Amino acid sequence: MLTKELVLELWSKTYNTEGQPDWSHILPYYDNDIYFRDTIQEIRGIKEFTAMTERLAQRSKDLKMKIVRAVKEENIIFLEWEMTIKFKKNPSSVLYGTSRLTLNDDGKITEQRDYYDLWGDIFDNIPRFGKAYRKFMKKKFG
Repeated sequence: MLTKELVLELWSKTYNTEGQPDWSHILPYYDNDIYFRDTIQEIRGIKEFTAMTERLAQRSKDLKMKIVRAVKEENIIFLEWEMTIKFKKNPSSVLYGTSRLTLNDDGKITEQRDYYDLWGDIFDNIPRFGKAYRKFMKKKFG
């Protein structure tokens, strides 16, 4: 059964290793019919979810995650995180986000929904462009 403390321990091991991230110790906690969604993709099934984790590991030169806080209420665990990702030819970018994990009666993750501002957090690291992007967003949506 996943607890808030176990999730903190597992996620810390996943991303804070030297070099590439490793999800192998977390994957057994996911249900075979996992539904995953974030700002760029929607995935169903453990096979597709595992493939997504492998793609992310291959694309990123360095990937680290700091869990800021975790809260569990009934069968939902919320994680607030800061992910530092370095792609092959770009400077490191910090993405700020949250994950909502939904657990089934067996304590496995049946749904994971990640929320973050991918483009805003990446654009903030590009001189002059980041400020222009934020100005545009504020003007149109703020």
